[in-house]
Amino acid sequence: MPADGRIPTGGRLTYAEAANAALRRALDERAECIVFGEDVALPGGVFGVTKGLRRSYGGRVFDTPISETAMLGAAVGAALVGMRPIVEIMWMDFALVAFDQIVNQAANARYVSRGRLSAPLTIRTQQGSQPGACAQHSQSLEALLTHVPGIRVCLPSTAQEAYDLLVAAIWCDDPVVVIENRNLYFAGRHDVRTGGAVQAAFGAALRRPGSDVTLLSWGAMVGQALAAADQLAADDIQVEVIDARWLSPFDLATVFASVRKTGRLVIAHEANLTGAFSAQVVASVAEAGERLRCPPVRIGAPDVRIPAAPSLLSAVIPDADLIAARIRQMARSEAG
Repeated sequence: MPADGRIPTGGRLTYAEAANAALRRALDERAECIVFGEDVALPGGVFGVTKGLRRSYGGRVFDTPISETAMLGAAVGAALVGMRPIVEIMWMDFALVAFDQIVNQAANARYVSRGRLSAPLTIRTQQGSQPGACAQHSQSLEALLTHVPGIRVCLPSTAQEAYDLLVAAIWCDDPVVVIENRNLYFAGRHDVRTGGAVQAAFGAALRRPGSDVTLLSWGAMVGQALAAADQLAADDIQVEVIDARWLSPFDLATVFASVRKTGRLVIAHEANLTGAFSAQVVASVAEAGERLRCPPVRIGAPDVRIPAAPSLLSAVIPDADLIAARIRQMARSEAG
């Protein structure tokens, strides 16, 4: 890191630094962008993602009182009058306090104004399970937001995606929720390309080609899916791994193309299974008449509150070993 403490904006970056680079690009290139939230300015964010922004951009980056309702209400108002606010909600769990502002206000702005107004705001938040975080700081709640028309939802899985998806979200004219994962913030440094064209706020990504099984995932679970695919390659099971990236709107075409090739579908995520977004994907595949060779498999957390103890947490959150075991079980059942 440079001596002045400024986070680099390109090269080998952590996931957290890549998100910081995206915020810097937005503040540099769009005068209407402002960044605010609890502890984002002077402290530099509870995870350090906004470190140095206050020093570089002054009053365009500021701290707020501890009120998610107030900060998102202010963001909606600012967006309606031409600003492009970027608000940090420290934990995804805390966004529930401000669901009225997200669901009833931001998502409705264009519709209720007959297209005269829009609310181009970006909500940055994070989720993911860590030992000791416990039930009020570990929930994976993406499915709640995907149920609401008018909101875009994405989950970056890599440092490059932490940059690209956040830039796409800020440039988008719809309200967007970017759900990062704190387990990825400092999980090593990676080559990150900054600058360049702004990507569309839509689209899945093929992470690994394969011919036997389609394995769909998003967020931090993509890494576990790729590790499971590596294990299964030793058993001559070729797994195609798709990173959904954008859950709303969702890229069904990429999933359809993959299952037509493999005939098998497995979906893995951190969220608990009941009402999870994986159920929507399975329903869409079935309704489209895509022919599968065996029943689809959904892998997620059981319907329990997230425990604090590391031993219990490891028994709840899926990992590469569990994903590989379920796919082997699928292969054995089909052979039988």
